[in-house]
Amino acid sequence: MPRVLLIDDDEALAPPLAAYLERFDLTLEAAARPSAGLARLARGGIDAAILDVMLPEMDGFELCRRIRADPALAALPILMLTARGELSDKVVGLELGADDYLPKPFEPRELAARLATILRRARPVAANVAPELHFDGLSIDAQRREVLRQGRPVELTGTEFELLLLLAREPQRVWSRDEILNRLRGHDALDLHTRAVDILVSRLRRKLEPLDCIKTLRNAGYRFAAGAPA
Repeated sequence: MPRVLLIDDDEALAPPLAAYLERFDLTLEAAARPSAGLARLARGGIDAAILDVMLPEMDGFELCRRIRADPALAALPILMLTARGELSDKVVGLELGADDYLPKPFEPRELAARLATILRRARPVAANVAPELHFDGLSIDAQRREVLRQGRPVELTGTEFELLLLLAREPQRVWSRDEILNRLRGHDALDLHTRAVDILVSRLRRKLEPLDCIKTLRNAGYRFAAGAPA
């Protein structure tokens, strides 16, 4: 059963949310302070984290940054709880490496659905679903969810890996931003729209440098440009 850590100083939130998430086979643990949350993450056994933006000690953005800076936690699925759905909060969270965002107040059922999505992205796929893909300077192992750039491993979040695999499976195909959103999220009820895709592509490009394998086509979208897989 996946174990999720909620880091939120509203201690009244965790008990009813934990009871609700049990219906979806999710176990919720809670920490009221970032320091306690980081200590719990360091012990291992957490499959995803929910970070509130407004926290004591440090805000959720700094907490997200620290989690992503830890090699052991770099790929941990992260969902940010953004204050009042502020666009700036969502943009900053995505730029720092969050996999998804949900504005407060939220419906527990939507939270469960978002968690299921980001957990699925982090899960290895069956061996017969996708082979290894090899390009000039880049290798992608879909089963192990491993990426090598010029022979060196690249730490990607689940969402970044899914985007890379989506593009690389069909080299030269142009993907519109709406198509990418629908494939990654599974639905199109998204309030960041193209901005979310642009942020995600920018994050992925930085991690793949110096390779230049994702091209932007003005008014069209993105395509993988590393040539056909070997």
